Amino acid sequence: MMRKSVTEQYPDAQPALPPRSRGVIGLFEENCTVCMLCARECPDWCIYIDSHKETVPPAAPGGRERSRNVLDRFAIDFSLCMYCGICIEVCPFDALFWSPEFEYAETDIRDLTHERDKLREWMWTVPAPPALDPGAEEPKEMAAARKTAEKLAAAQDEPADHAEPAEPQGGES
Repeated sequence: MMRKSVTEQYPDAQPALPPRSRGVIGLFEENCTVCMLCARECPDWCIYIDSHKETVPPAAPGGRERSRNVLDRFAIDFSLCMYCGICIEVCPFDALFWSPEFEYAETDIRDLTHERDKLREWMWTVPAPPALDPGAEEPKEMAAARKTAEKLAAAQDEPADHAEPAEPQGGES
């Protein structure tokens, strides 16, 4: 009560948002395998996914053909979304992220269903994850990858000409 109130001049001056603010959901389409887990777990059923199967030729001669899902449509209806983040948490391939973008108002509620092109644009506004604590243990995946790389480097550094000659097989008579 004792201090002067300050009016934010919103359209001209952008507000300072907290680092983990939830705006919209961004889609990293390259990671999406069309597993449909996000759409199944959504309590509001506001995620719409369409896909088709494609046959992929064998990677090696004599191999067999594989089939994979191809994403045709990925849309989120933000008029239904309650911003719970369940879809982001259950995505096993890190295809969905929170973007701090919050200026996506529309004049018609039917325009709040945003397709994958718009979701992809929002993906590039997602902030980088915070740096790891310097005193923390190295993740086990990184430790295993580092050990494998060190073994490969050691095997390449060890030349083949340092092999010891074999002793003759015959004994003394």
